Amino acid sequence: MMKNTQPDYKAIYKDILNKEHPEKKEECEKLLRKEHLSVLNIIELNRKIFGTSDKETKMSNQRRRSYNPTDILQILEYQKKNKLNNVQLASHFGLSRNTVAKWKKIFEV
Repeated sequence: MMKNTQPDYKAIYKDILNKEHPEKKEECEKLLRKEHLSVLNIIELNRKIFGTSDKETKMSNQRRRSYNPTDILQILEYQKKNKLNNVQLASHFGLSRNTVAKWKKIFEV
């Protein structure tokens, strides 16, 4: 049987930092020391390493993202902690507000 595996994001980001952005290693070290990288951590690493991208790139990347229930609950918890409405949360994470509303309905938050 095939095992559903995730890419080794730590190794990928370490390689990117070593080869292309060694000046940003120190800034990202705390996140890379974590045992497991959540989707929130991966998004934060992307922002720290590559900065913000143009609108077309953001839209393209948004279509390819997938979130597991643990990640969704973390995002919804972030919303509560920071007292954000659905539009603000969606904007912060590059989601649609309808996706946020759907998640809240499914997870009854």
